[in-house]
Amino acid sequence: MHLARLRLRDFRNYLRLDAEFVPGFHVLLGDNAQGKTNILEAIYLLATLRSFRGVGGTQMIRHDAKGYFVGATVVGAAPAEIKAYWSPRERKLSLNGNPVKRLADYLGTLRAVVFCTEDLQLVKGTSRVRRRFLDLLLSQTQPGYLTLLLRYTQALRNRNALLKQPQPDAEQLASFTAQLVSLGEQLMAARRTFTPKLSPLVRLAFRRIAADADELILEYQPSVAGDFAVALANSRARERVLKTTVIGPHRDELGMLVNGQPAGQFTSEGQKRTLALALKMAQAEYLTGIHGAPPVLLIDDVMGELDARRRAGLLPLLNQARRAGGQVFMTCTAENWPAELGREFVRWQVQGGTLAAV
Repeated sequence: MHLARLRLRDFRNYLRLDAEFVPGFHVLLGDNAQGKTNILEAIYLLATLRSFRGVGGTQMIRHDAKGYFVGATVVGAAPAEIKAYWSPRERKLSLNGNPVKRLADYLGTLRAVVFCTEDLQLVKGTSRVRRRFLDLLLSQTQPGYLTLLLRYTQALRNRNALLKQPQPDAEQLASFTAQLVSLGEQLMAARRTFTPKLSPLVRLAFRRIAADADELILEYQPSVAGDFAVALANSRARERVLKTTVIGPHRDELGMLVNGQPAGQFTSEGQKRTLALALKMAQAEYLTGIHGAPPVLLIDDVMGELDARRRAGLLPLLNQARRAGGQVFMTCTAENWPAELGREFVRWQVQGGTLAAV
């Protein structure tokens, strides 16, 4: 799978961009604030319909424009044409000329994994960041998971709206609770089954980067102990006070222990960087194993931030992508990638919202 063509209109600082890309390594060179990361963001947006910067659509519209357009040609098992338009008043997404009606039918058209400074939030951030990491991987690899997640989210929203009423209707509450339990148990089962599959990949990557200096344990920690329906019934007093659903898959955690201590609280900044890098490497390797081809790798100016050991730890993944005919996009302010990668790069100069081959 690779991105063959990218089209941008009024996206970030790009008035207009039309670029064609071959498989292999692409290096986007340029000073800061010229638009290098914006290109990676557009590619990731096409893959996941989200920005890896954690912003909404409004922030991605070029100044004084009404909306943005992002389009792509993706070459995989079959070519795919993607067109996406977003404005505060209108949103359109089409695949091969047909409107996308279900997100589950779209995700997987382009698979991408991004490596960026925001990855540290996987370790330092809230449990919501780690749940999203799990949910994205499951949505990309397990048919039906995204639909299940969306149905659970809607049931949760309905139930919470009812709990906020002064006198919730008992019959309606029982109905929403039954939906939540049924969908929630399926979500927890999927996460419980998936985490042991991902864990060895994360531990291997972590050991490789940390040179066996630290021991990592990755575990799924559901917020529900035992039967979900019973736990909800037992939480009714708290729900009446807080007027929201206090337990369920929306409160789950992906636990990470380094040398027996919670990683977010008791590790050094270097250990946190190592763990964040290991999680993203495992994500890429898992997608490769499931689909038989590597995802597009997006590396946002992290080579300059990594020490020699962590840069070396990333090399096997990059070399794997090279051998499999994959595609890598790497942003740099200078040519500071590891010499072991060689010089087989397509170089692009990014300046003031323009992209030109060097």
